[in-house]
Amino acid sequence: MLSELSYTRKGSGEPLVLIHGIGHRRQAWDPVLETLAQSYDVIAVDLAGFGESPAYPLQAAYDMDNACDNLSDNFAVWGVDRPHVVGNSLGGAIALELGARGLARSVTALSPAGFFGTVNRLQTLVLLVLLRVTSQLPASVLRSVSRSSAGRRLAGSSLYAHPERFTAAQVYGDALALKHCHGFERTIVKGVTYSFREHLDVPTTIAWGTRDLILPYSSSAIAQERLPEARHVALPHCGHVPMVDDPALVVRVVQNTTAEADAGMAADAAALSRTWRSSTAS
Repeated sequence: MLSELSYTRKGSGEPLVLIHGIGHRRQAWDPVLETLAQSYDVIAVDLAGFGESPAYPLQAAYDMDNACDNLSDNFAVWGVDRPHVVGNSLGGAIALELGARGLARSVTALSPAGFFGTVNRLQTLVLLVLLRVTSQLPASVLRSVSRSSAGRRLAGSSLYAHPERFTAAQVYGDALALKHCHGFERTIVKGVTYSFREHLDVPTTIAWGTRDLILPYSSSAIAQERLPEARHVALPHCGHVPMVDDPALVVRVVQNTTAEADAGMAADAAALSRTWRSSTAS
């Protein structure tokens, strides 16, 4: 195991793993966590080198092979097998990779990385680096910005359609998480050339905020072209992190995706039962 990951776990039912984006932390899922926990065994995870999870060893690359292997190892520690996975941004790309590798029973990807056009790849890189650079301001400055309503709107304007919904403590906590994360640059180095081009055989939904500035909504057209087998959904009036902008809509998208997986499993079980009855009758 490359890294033992920190996580928050709530609820009961089928396992559902929530994966945040680059520079973020598991608290990104707080707006939907309690609602999802009413129906699922929810695990919100800090990726290696982000939040409270330790970074990979220096010799280990921040690539998709290691991300999927590390999560799979942690699934085993948590006692879950092929969970439903939901990811945002980098987490969305990882969720898709887990689905392509047979490590997830369904995938919900919210504005996933890996579907860059030439122009928006540069736009994404510039905005992410700018967020990282501004997070390196002294903690006293970050705290002062977070206490101002105007500062909170400015700090979150590239990520959310409604940054005003955040409290000072949330904005300051996110700023510190971005300031102190150890996986940012190593992830950017690998991610800047990353493209998702796999096929998925599990129920998959790709949902995109129409007001996303980090990974523009135009990227959804590339995703539709590469993954025609997936369901593609627009998230109206949502930014890059839609769990904040419309938590109820995000929950519905997740529930619809997992319901499709459950229906498929029920159909497979029924077919297996019919085959068994036919063989025993003969």
